Amino acid sequence: MSKKVAVVTGANKGIGLAIVRELCKAKFTGDVILTARNEKLGNEAVKMLKSEGFEVSYHHLDICDQGSAKQLSNFLQKTYSTILATLAIVIAFENDTFGEQAEVTMRTNFWGTLWVCHALLPLLRPNARVVNVSSFVSKKALDTCSPQLQAKFRDTELSEEELCLLMGQFVIAAQQGNHQAQGWPSTAYGTTKIGVTVLSRIQAHFLTKTRAADGILLNACCPGWVRTDMAGSKAPKSPEEGAQTPTYLALLPDGMKEPHGQFVWDKTVQEW
Repeated sequence: MSKKVAVVTGANKGIGLAIVRELCKAKFTGDVILTARNEKLGNEAVKMLKSEGFEVSYHHLDICDQGSAKQLSNFLQKTYSTILATLAIVIAFENDTFGEQAEVTMRTNFWGTLWVCHALLPLLRPNARVVNVSSFVSKKALDTCSPQLQAKFRDTELSEEELCLLMGQFVIAAQQGNHQAQGWPSTAYGTTKIGVTVLSRIQAHFLTKTRAADGILLNACCPGWVRTDMAGSKAPKSPEEGAQTPTYLALLPDGMKEPHGQFVWDKTVQEW
């Protein structure tokens, strides 16, 4: 099969589900795969979308499980010869203590995104679109880092290995209770999203170096403050409104060269 496929992770509810719906509304010319860690909830979401007239399929994916990401990769490689669109949609969650928040949220937001990208990026074909969902909180968190950390995160030569080391250092500092003394912000969520934003820049740079002629675009985006289980009912945006920027980036026409490696909010590149 030489068909496009869009993969949306964490998509049984919230922003992920809204992105699946928006892709279908936009008449994405390929298959749309909704993934979720809970099979029952994932299949219920697919059933609901099909009742609305949309063609969607379900595949299991727990982004915190590298084996699960590999299984999805194997399925895609076997089923499709052309992987043209992937979306990494990560919904974070918080635990009780700050150290717990740091460890669990980092595993979900940063490491989960990294593992899924490692599994799927090698499958991408020319003109693929990759969208990692970050947050405006990443920029706010970056601004409260020490000057030394800000310089590291803004360093365009920062490697993936160095970024992973920094994310690990934050978790250890948070668990020890001295993260602020070491120059880290007091938000676990925001720090993990710094990781996602910077990781996206690094991945885009790698694609430019290794596959410059393929026209692949990879970006991080902020959907905005959206009414989800995590953000609460007072957030100003609906999930459908939050899905607009990720969907816009996922459907960038062939031949476009920008944005690439950028942080995009309300369809506009933001200064990082």
